[in-house]
Amino acid sequence: MRRRPLPTPAEAVEIFARKRSRPVRRPPPPAGRALSKMMKAMEDKFGQGPNALAARWPEIIADKRLARFTEPMKLIKPRGAAGGQILELKVDGAFAAFVQHQADEILARVNLVLGAGAVTRLRIVQGPVKPRLETAPPARKKKKTGPLDAAVEADLARSLETAPDNPLKAALLKLGRSVLREG
Repeated sequence: MRRRPLPTPAEAVEIFARKRSRPVRRPPPPAGRALSKMMKAMEDKFGQGPNALAARWPEIIADKRLARFTEPMKLIKPRGAAGGQILELKVDGAFAAFVQHQADEILARVNLVLGAGAVTRLRIVQGPVKPRLETAPPARKKKKTGPLDAAVEADLARSLETAPDNPLKAALLKLGRSVLREG
């Protein structure tokens, strides 16, 4: 068998410039795509868990004050397969008694979200509750505090010329200035 001659260094550089010696490795797929099937199977088997409740807790509990002082911590599967899960709620201080009195209503609302019979009991744990980020009311416009334009002030004074000089006229001037500043 006849051996093929090795390429010269210049030929080797040219060959390597055209062709790589190893194939390029593809990057791994995004983790979300790789885990989505497994997460879906786990969600079907174990349910959504307390994170699904925590995200919608004020909406589920329907009492803003109570939602501010309670927080779902975890869902516990009881020993033995019988019955539904236990929802552990962290409650701030004196609200524990209030939550205990409303336990049936809270369970009914939670089961509307997680499915009928998903949660059968509440376990109340007292402790500090993290403050919830609430949507802020729309910001009010800042009132203009500077004086009105001279022409606008003159128009306002002309409109009140016929009014007698008394506290009512002063109050009307003040009201007129504030209305004209806002508009």
